Amino acid sequence: MAYQVYKHKKTFELESGENLPELEIAFTTIGKLNIDNSNVIWICHAFTANSDPSEWWPEMVGVGKVFDPQKYFIICANILGSCYGTTGPLSINPETGKSWYRDFPFVTVRDIVGVHQVLANYLNIKQIHTITGGSVGGHQAIEWSIMEPNRFDHLILIASNARFSPWGIAFSASQRMAIEADPSYFEDKPDGGSKGLKSARSIALISYRNATAYNRTQKEDDINKTNNFKADSYQRYQGEKLEKRFNAYSYYTLSQVLDSHNVARGRKDLQNALSLIKAPTLILGIDSDLLFIQAEQEEMHRLIPNSELIMIESDFGHDGFLIEFEKLTGYINQFYLKHSRLNVF
Repeated sequence: MAYQVYKHKKTFELESGENLPELEIAFTTIGKLNIDNSNVIWICHAFTANSDPSEWWPEMVGVGKVFDPQKYFIICANILGSCYGTTGPLSINPETGKSWYRDFPFVTVRDIVGVHQVLANYLNIKQIHTITGGSVGGHQAIEWSIMEPNRFDHLILIASNARFSPWGIAFSASQRMAIEADPSYFEDKPDGGSKGLKSARSIALISYRNATAYNRTQKEDDINKTNNFKADSYQRYQGEKLEKRFNAYSYYTLSQVLDSHNVARGRKDLQNALSLIKAPTLILGIDSDLLFIQAEQEEMHRLIPNSELIMIESDFGHDGFLIEFEKLTGYINQFYLKHSRLNVF
């Protein structure tokens, strides 16, 4: 599905105080608005995804699926700093006429949400039936629900947290170190840091899965084997796969976005920040997730008013939010039956 691009010609101020002279926002819409504009589903995508959720979440978005375009008007915007149409490090800086590369300003989750707000206002979307996202998508969803609590009727957080942990930051730092170890990253060219990007992706994959998943999917049947292991080739393949569709500068930028996530910043403390959420909230965690652990799901549930927590059993770790679609669908449908103001079932 082709995405659209909104060109925002006004200066966009970042949380850091720096400015972007203008914005390009890539977004995808699926379905149609109903008469009273009450059927908007805003899906926030994860780290290296794009604005088409039917592509990367096909069992959740589509006719007959839980997010059905025959019932809902679905919006997903490519996030600031990415490389799928929205302004990012490889975009042209209008003030220099050259790509930003490493000069791209530091951005945060709040900046990404600010861009979503710009797009929502352009589309004249005032009320949103549901905002949802997994992983970094959940970071956007929870932050926006705090920034504009009256805008949302439902909040669904999947495999996410309210503040990125030191454990997660350690993974991010290791991935940035891998990119920095590639000298070409400092040459500021489109394929700069590509070898480092492959290594960074390999590191990330370990946090997305776990020993159970690897021991099942990469198991060796030949007891006499001494090299050319499946797990080795899998890591290399996944690194090469990402390198073909992404770039090191966006990856580096978005890893810092992850680290910046903390809804308590500037809001006294976590309890005060999460108390601002007004939408009924469904928190879906993955019990084997090494990156967004169960204790963090429980913390959100304890501090978000009118929230419920369900831990999904899965062997696939953090990636379970992309894989366990039948369980996700069942729990989301139950949540809607309890709370929905829209008669769509």
